[in-house]
Amino acid sequence: MSLPWVSTSSHNDGLAEIYAPVRSELEQVENLLRSYLVNGLPFARRLMEHGLQLGGKRLRPAVVLLAGQACGRLRPEHFLMGAVIELIHTATLVHDDVLDEAKHRRHLQTINTRWDTETSILLGDYLFTIAIELTARLGDGFISNRVSQAGRRLCEGELRQVCERGNFDLTEEDYLEIIEAKTAELYACSAEIGAYLAEAAEDIRHALGRFGRKIGIAFQIIDDVLDIAGDERVAGKSLGTDYLKQKATLPVIRLLQVASPETRPALLTWLRSPSVDNIARLQDELERSQSLVYAREKARQFVQSAMEDLRVLPPSPAREALCALARFVVARDR
Repeated sequence: MSLPWVSTSSHNDGLAEIYAPVRSELEQVENLLRSYLVNGLPFARRLMEHGLQLGGKRLRPAVVLLAGQACGRLRPEHFLMGAVIELIHTATLVHDDVLDEAKHRRHLQTINTRWDTETSILLGDYLFTIAIELTARLGDGFISNRVSQAGRRLCEGELRQVCERGNFDLTEEDYLEIIEAKTAELYACSAEIGAYLAEAAEDIRHALGRFGRKIGIAFQIIDDVLDIAGDERVAGKSLGTDYLKQKATLPVIRLLQVASPETRPALLTWLRSPSVDNIARLQDELERSQSLVYAREKARQFVQSAMEDLRVLPPSPAREALCALARFVVARDR
């Protein structure tokens, strides 16, 4: 049985094989997500159904389940928290599409394009509140605190990124701090909660958290590479939004770092004057300077380090699947 809202492209990406150890459990997560459409306003149900299609790959719920299975036995609470994490992730995507003025995601119109900005903001808020309600049902202080902490750090990362728009003096260290908060924190939270619910020892839980954080950083680096050098037909979403919003991502930071004093002024002019011609010039310079290669290699280093963190776990299909998922993060083209 296929996952109802996961695009068939995810199967072509090789995720079906990676998810094999928790295939039936992911179906339980999907069943929970579907059940949240039953109640409430018909308009809200339509929006949720469309919004949940935008998330697509279900990477974060898979991390919850695989981390739990690698550490011990999966429980119904794992399915619930897999759904909670996906709801939070979807809420962030809906809000991100507003911030980036994106038109498409996963070959679908974004909420703000199909409906409007007000609807997008309210839907994102609605998804967050459902996630909070479901988390509260567990009555577990650790999980409530961990999810709240992840939500706060995620928002802090996004706020810092907005604050740094147009700042092309941003350092690589600053950039990594931003994406660690806005993207990697939810991966870390997913892995830690998966281990915690399987009653893993604290040191193992922390190791899984480090694993999640590192693959999250790698995921965002690759996302930023694809945004400026990817193919919209393959990615299925609006690209070039980082350039239009004047975000200093790792490829751009590296390009400016290695640029000569003679070429740097021209690069800054192209970065600060978005146009089709200027982005083409930047893409040429990114290729020539091997800044894209540098960024991909940095992502691979994070993934390699993440897989080292899994050495605390005994060999198992779930541990191998986590390694495969980490490799997928840097190999993907969408």
